[in-house]
Amino acid sequence: MISRARIKWIKSLELQKYRLRHSAFVAEGPKLVGELLLYSTPLYVAATPEWLSQNSHLIGNDCEIDEVTTEELKRTSLLRTPQSVLAVMPVVRNNLDVSSLKEQLVLALDTVQDPGNLGTILRIADWFGIRHILCSEGTVDVFNPKCVQSCMGALARVKVHSCNLGEVLSQLDMPIYGTFLDGKDIYQEPLSSTGIIVMGNEGKGISPEIANLVNRRLYVPNYPQGALTTESLNVAVCTGIVCAEFCRRMR
Repeated sequence: MISRARIKWIKSLELQKYRLRHSAFVAEGPKLVGELLLYSTPLYVAATPEWLSQNSHLIGNDCEIDEVTTEELKRTSLLRTPQSVLAVMPVVRNNLDVSSLKEQLVLALDTVQDPGNLGTILRIADWFGIRHILCSEGTVDVFNPKCVQSCMGALARVKVHSCNLGEVLSQLDMPIYGTFLDGKDIYQEPLSSTGIIVMGNEGKGISPEIANLVNRRLYVPNYPQGALTTESLNVAVCTGIVCAEFCRRMR
């Protein structure tokens, strides 16, 4: 059984100020929790007897565990449809070594606001082998529950760095790509195997400060070209297209 105090603690982690205070975040569901347990030891786990019988060896001896019913999970979960396990995981902040980025392909997010978009972008980075994402200070918290759930475990493998994006980019002597409506056709332009790919805010795109640091302006053309279409692509969709084209060139 989960105590009322425990439920209150878990519910509080939906808010960033409490995630910062407790240095913890919530993950739910067997797929996501199973992925995270391969890389980190949880602070707390609430799970059904069935899940525990198959996975208790992954948790570790120092973790507090409550064996619960489905109904108890419903009262505790941050999801509309809770699954068989909920885990409170420690927040791990990654140290940023700017010099190590120079030999890699890196994503940079300039004030991306939607946690679902950020989670999807993490999955895209994971799929294409991109291991670092730079997030501006105005980008949504990567440990937001909606982001954690939508990234489907990519958080365990992709290092996310919250930073002053302008300062970091200004230190890098390498190609910095960004997508703009007046950019050059991505399918016609040469692309490097290393560099920074900047993706902008859902409504405003890349901010003027960061745009001034971009030295390779790209555009994802619509088809058929010249046809009347929607004004722009969702930032996560655009990230997937851009990363796919970069990685295709590396083959």
